[in-house]
Amino acid sequence: MRVKSRVDIKKLIRPELLTMKSYAPIEPTDVLSRRAELSAGKIVKLDGNENPYGCSPKVYQALAAYPYYHNYPDPEQRELRKALEEYAGLGGQHIVCGTGSDDLIDLILRLFLKPDDEVINCPPTFGMYPFSTDVCGGRLVDVSRTEDFGLDMTGIEKALTERTKVIFVASPNNPTGNTTSEKAIKEVIDTGRVVVVDEAYFEFSANATVANLVPSYPNLIVLRTFSKWAGLAGLRIGYGLFPIEIAGYLMKIKQPYNASAAAQAAVLASLADIDYLRANVARIVMERERLFGKLKELGWLTPYPSQANFILCSLPEGNAQEMWRGLRKKGIFVRCFDTPGLRDCLRITVGRPEDTDALIDALKTLPVIGDLPACSPYDSSRRARAWQAGAKQSPHEKKAK
Repeated sequence: MRVKSRVDIKKLIRPELLTMKSYAPIEPTDVLSRRAELSAGKIVKLDGNENPYGCSPKVYQALAAYPYYHNYPDPEQRELRKALEEYAGLGGQHIVCGTGSDDLIDLILRLFLKPDDEVINCPPTFGMYPFSTDVCGGRLVDVSRTEDFGLDMTGIEKALTERTKVIFVASPNNPTGNTTSEKAIKEVIDTGRVVVVDEAYFEFSANATVANLVPSYPNLIVLRTFSKWAGLAGLRIGYGLFPIEIAGYLMKIKQPYNASAAAQAAVLASLADIDYLRANVARIVMERERLFGKLKELGWLTPYPSQANFILCSLPEGNAQEMWRGLRKKGIFVRCFDTPGLRDCLRITVGRPEDTDALIDALKTLPVIGDLPACSPYDSSRRARAWQAGAKQSPHEKKAK
């Protein structure tokens, strides 16, 4: 009898992937419902920066009427890119679509990185940048943001080496909610590296964008998504605005059918119902300001001003995890952070008015709050003081000295 040889699969896997950290995704409503032992209708889901009003009604109609699900979608995304021209303000030759902006982040890094090439990341920021850098064999170089969450331009310049290929800048930044000025982004562009400005939340920021600069700079990329403002998170569809040369290479290396027929149909229907979607964005922005005021009135946490559809809050030392667990028991789900730069922080998605009311009522009644002083020691922390001082000048960034 022939004996099969034993194979140690770990020896065949790239060594750096054996120890890399996985991305911590959020869970869908049905899973949260089971965890909380509550019906789905009683779940207050404020952990994923999703749109509480959902997608346009025209999306459901378009998906029901689409006749070609048995065919592969258009690999050139012709109709989709044409429809995006007016909305994005750039010609279709600048546009590439993907399975969410996550897909495009991965494609960009595949295009530019050789093993051990460097990517500059500006934490605290979106976790997909380090995740995708690791998966693509790059080396992450962290340049932490300043105390008021602005870019550290001096730090970025010092971090540059011959191996630096890509710099990520989220604006508005997730999870801090602040934007980066056009002037600061131009400074980053002037480094000569590929600069990826992630504008996933730009619709909530009074349309603060640098998309108009893309044709003028061969190294500037802008990413956007339909997950947030258009309520299409479950269909996974995003797009990027690229210099024409880069767009051509990405169309060459992307998976042929990386934008599903359903997702493409949903985007076309969404773009045909812009007024409806923009009205929902306006409702979210209005509720964001109300939520900010309610959180501030509590007195024992620090909410940070946001230009996105979420608000970051700092809690007294050691209380974020307790608060997070307490809210979960009541069926209210928010995002908890306990990483450098975000110790004891919660990120709260802006929901409907009734979601805000449920959250605030829960925060007022959680037992942990009874042991906290009315004015917590955190109020005099470095970050709170830096934010308050920075807000008087520029709430979004600090100039390099």
